[in-house]
Amino acid sequence: MNDCLFCRIVAGTIPATLVHEDEESVAFEDISPQAPTHTLVIPRRHMESLKGIESDDAALIGRLMVTASQIAQKKGLESFRTVVNTGAGAGQTVFHLHVHLLGGRAMGWPPG
Repeated sequence: MNDCLFCRIVAGTIPATLVHEDEESVAFEDISPQAPTHTLVIPRRHMESLKGIESDDAALIGRLMVTASQIAQKKGLESFRTVVNTGAGAGQTVFHLHVHLLGGRAMGWPPG
Protein backbone atom coordinates (compact mmCIF):
# COMPACT_ATOMS: atom_id res chain seq x y z
CA MET A 1 0.00 0.00 0.00
CA ASN A 2 1.56 3.25 -1.16
CA ASP A 3 0.03 5.37 1.61
CA CYS A 4 1.06 3.05 4.47
CA LEU A 5 3.98 4.42 6.46
CA PHE A 6 5.29 0.98 7.39
CA CYS A 7 4.95 -0.35 3.82
CA ARG A 8 7.09 2.58 2.74
CA ILE A 9 9.70 1.69 5.36
CA VAL A 10 9.70 -1.90 4.06
CA ALA A 11 10.13 -0.57 0.51
CA GLY A 12 13.02 1.64 1.63
CA THR A 13 11.37 4.92 0.58
CA ILE A 14 11.27 6.18 4.17
CA PRO A 15 14.44 5.81 6.25
CA ALA A 16 14.39 3.87 9.50
CA THR A 17 16.96 2.52 11.91
CA LEU A 18 16.69 -1.16 11.03
CA VAL A 19 17.68 -3.78 13.58
CA HIS A 20 16.44 -6.88 11.73
CA GLU A 21 15.38 -7.97 8.26
CA ASP A 22 14.39 -11.34 6.86
CA GLU A 23 12.14 -12.60 4.07
CA GLU A 24 8.94 -12.01 6.05
CA SER A 25 9.64 -9.25 8.54
CA VAL A 26 11.47 -6.03 9.31
CA ALA A 27 12.27 -4.53 12.71
CA PHE A 28 13.23 -0.94 13.38
CA GLU A 29 13.52 1.54 16.22
CA ASP A 30 10.38 3.54 17.08
CA ILE A 31 10.81 7.26 16.34
CA SER A 32 8.85 8.15 19.48
CA PRO A 33 10.16 5.64 22.04
CA GLN A 34 8.10 4.93 25.14
CA ALA A 35 10.94 3.03 26.85
CA PRO A 36 14.74 2.93 26.55
CA THR A 37 14.23 0.06 24.11
CA HIS A 38 11.27 0.49 21.77
CA THR A 39 11.53 -1.55 18.62
CA LEU A 40 8.75 -2.33 16.15
CA VAL A 41 8.57 -5.72 14.43
CA ILE A 42 6.37 -5.78 11.33
CA PRO A 43 5.48 -8.19 8.55
CA ARG A 44 6.74 -7.17 5.12
CA ARG A 45 3.29 -7.94 3.75
CA HIS A 46 0.65 -5.35 4.58
CA MET A 47 -1.77 -6.58 7.23
CA GLU A 48 -3.90 -3.91 8.86
CA SER A 49 -4.09 -5.43 12.35
CA LEU A 50 -4.80 -8.66 14.22
CA LYS A 51 -8.49 -8.10 13.54
CA GLY A 52 -9.58 -10.31 10.70
CA ILE A 53 -6.39 -12.31 10.29
CA GLU A 54 -6.81 -15.85 9.05
CA SER A 55 -5.48 -19.10 10.48
CA ASP A 56 -3.06 -19.13 7.52
CA ASP A 57 -1.36 -16.15 9.22
CA ALA A 58 -0.66 -17.97 12.49
CA ALA A 59 2.89 -18.99 11.58
CA LEU A 60 3.79 -15.45 10.53
CA ILE A 61 2.37 -13.97 13.74
CA GLY A 62 4.37 -16.51 15.73
CA ARG A 63 7.56 -15.62 13.85
CA LEU A 64 7.03 -11.93 14.62
CA MET A 65 6.96 -12.80 18.32
CA VAL A 66 10.04 -15.01 18.03
CA THR A 67 11.82 -12.18 16.23
CA ALA A 68 10.87 -9.77 19.02
CA SER A 69 12.28 -12.19 21.60
CA GLN A 70 15.51 -12.65 19.65
CA ILE A 71 15.97 -8.88 19.37
CA ALA A 72 15.36 -8.53 23.12
CA GLN A 73 18.06 -11.13 23.77
CA LYS A 74 20.52 -9.35 21.43
CA LYS A 75 19.82 -6.08 23.25
CA GLY A 76 20.50 -7.78 26.60
CA LEU A 77 17.02 -7.24 28.00
CA GLU A 78 16.31 -9.31 31.11
CA SER A 79 12.64 -8.32 31.01
CA PHE A 80 10.55 -6.89 28.21
CA ARG A 81 7.00 -6.36 27.08
CA THR A 82 5.45 -7.07 23.69
CA VAL A 83 2.31 -5.17 22.70
CA VAL A 84 0.05 -5.42 19.67
CA ASN A 85 -2.54 -2.63 19.55
CA THR A 86 -5.56 -3.54 17.44
CA GLY A 87 -7.80 -0.67 16.34
CA ALA A 88 -7.84 3.03 17.12
CA GLY A 89 -9.58 2.49 20.46
CA ALA A 90 -6.65 0.34 21.60
CA GLY A 91 -4.09 2.95 20.54
CA GLN A 92 -3.19 1.72 17.05
CA THR A 93 -2.09 4.75 15.04
CA VAL A 94 -0.39 3.07 12.07
CA PHE A 95 -2.70 0.55 10.47
CA HIS A 96 -0.06 -2.01 9.54
CA LEU A 97 0.25 -4.85 12.04
CA HIS A 98 3.21 -4.31 14.34
CA VAL A 99 4.60 -5.71 17.57
CA HIS A 100 6.03 -3.19 20.02
CA LEU A 101 9.07 -4.53 21.87
CA LEU A 102 9.51 -2.41 25.01
CA GLY A 103 12.22 -2.80 27.63
CA GLY A 104 14.95 -1.20 29.63
CA ARG A 105 12.70 0.07 32.44
CA ALA A 106 10.15 -1.32 34.86
CA MET A 107 6.69 -1.71 33.35
CA GLY A 108 3.56 -1.02 35.38
CA TRP A 109 0.34 -3.02 35.35
CA PRO A 110 -2.27 -2.54 34.17
CA PRO A 111 -0.91 -0.86 31.03
CA GLY A 112 -2.65 2.09 29.43
